This record gives sequence, C-alpha cells and structure tokens, in this order.
Amino acid sequence: MAAGRIPTAELFDAEFLAALGSLRIVAKRVAPRGRHAEHRSRDRGGGLEFRDYRPYAAGDDLRTIDWNIYRRLGRLFLRVYEENEDLPLYLLPDVSESAWLESPPRAVAGLRCALALAAISLGQHDRVGVFPFAEDLRVHVRPSAGKRRLFALAEALTRLEPGGRTQFARSLQTFASLKLRAGLVVVISDFFDPAGLEAVSTALRTLRHRLLLVQLVRATDARPDVTGDVRVIDCESGAGEEISVTPAVLAGYRRAHDEFQAGLAAFARDRGAGLLRLDVEQPVLAQLAALFEGGRLAV
Repeated sequence: MAAGRIPTAELFDAEFLAALGSLRIVAKRVAPRGRHAEHRSRDRGGGLEFRDYRPYAAGDDLRTIDWNIYRRLGRLFLRVYEENEDLPLYLLPDVSESAWLESPPRAVAGLRCALALAAISLGQHDRVGVFPFAEDLRVHVRPSAGKRRLFALAEALTRLEPGGRTQFARSLQTFASLKLRAGLVVVISDFFDPAGLEAVSTALRTLRHRLLLVQLVRATDARPDVTGDVRVIDCESGAGEEISVTPAVLAGYRRAHDEFQAGLAAFARDRGAGLLRLDVEQPVLAQLAALFEGGRLAV
C-alpha cells in the first residue's frame, strides 16, 4: 500500500455504516460544560429529566420553584433537572512505521475501528477528535460534532501517513498537555513500545479520561511461524540481529508474549478501562460489536 493514502473503500462502505446504526455509546456521567447531547451530566440544571429538590438560594431561577411544596411547608425549594450533554470521543490511532507493515497492515484495521466509533459518536451528537501518534502525537482532526462530519473525518483518516518510531510516553504527554474536556479516549495500537509495557502503562495512567484500549493483534504475534537461522530487523529503528530460532527460543518468546498480554489485561482491569483485542485479519465490525452488550457500550 502506498504510504499516506488509504483507499476510502478500505475504510468503509454503505453496508459498513448501516451496521453501526444500532450501536450506542452510553456514559454513566459526563463532565459538565459540554454541549447538549445524549449523556447524563454531573451538572444539574434545566434539562428534561427531574432528579431532586434543593433549597432556594438568592439569585436562583424563580421558574423552578415548586409552589406546591411552598404551600405545604412554607419553604422555597427548587426542582432540579438533569442535563444531558455530550461525551467527547478522542481517537488515538498508532501510525508508527510498524503499523503499516505486513498484509493487511494493522493501521487499516485500526482506522476502520476508529471510523466506526466516530460514526457512532457523531450520530449521538458527540464531539469527535483524531490524534494520531508515533514518535509524538498531533492534532489531525479537532474535536467537533455533527453527523455530516463523518465523511470529512473519513477522508482525513485516508490521509494519515506513517509517523516513525513508537513513543507512548512522549505522545501521551503531548495529549495530556492539550487539556481537553474529560471524555472517552480510545487508544488503538499493538501497544509494543521499545521502552516496554511498564512505560506504556505509566503513560496511560496519566490520562484523566475514560479509557478504551483497542489492541491490534494477529495470530503470528503469539505463535510466530519461523525456525532456523534468521536475521531479525527492527522495522522502526533498522537495527538487526542474527539469531537461531530453536524450540527453546520459541518457548521463551511465547512466555514473554503471554506475560505481555496478561500485563496489558491487568492494567486495563485495574484502571477500569475497556480492552478489545482486534484481530486485524478478521472483519472489524463483528469484533467491535462484542463490546456493545445489547447494542450499548457503557463507559
């Protein structure tokens, strides 16, 4: 595949978008000061759903006084309603060099997943932003809302290019420095970093947002089909090393891989984050739908 241009048909078609219509992302609570949408806010104000009463204070809107209570108790109480606001969705696809190798590239499955989640959120009037990362993170699509934004966002995804080596710590530090309103951060990556899983986990812990991890995997990650004397080359740094792949070496690799997978799952569990292992050689939507119990993803 030519770097920097993904055919639109590889990301979505009409059938792909139609299959998303029944899926919803549901937040238990969202941060205040957003725009009106479908999620319950921690704010209490002039929404439609009654939540509680509170005593009147000088300056409160007289229209929310419950006069029936005043007639019974002789005291002023306000009816408090729940505000419905948006849940910003921040998509962080890994576009490092390694994501574009192999066939099919992990990057394509990752961007299809990103587009699917964006379509769901835009359909709910939520803001969606795209922040690709590799050696560092950049703002590719600023958070914005509107169903009509979907095709422009899809077009923007097709323009993404390989971005060099993977550096989670620097990338997530850059993201944190943007000081965006609290929302749902979706990190889409294989989560392999030269600094190791602990560095990745430490970087992820700095995020003050809800978190969903989409790990891009393929069967050969766990069970590589290689034997004999080979030269292994790091696809991002270019460094190489001659090794003899013996049964003992393969067994050691598999143990290390299994420990990595267990460590990532433990982090997600401890952090209260979602974790989806997305097989890049299988249809994306069927795997993504597994996150949506009864058509809803609660975050």
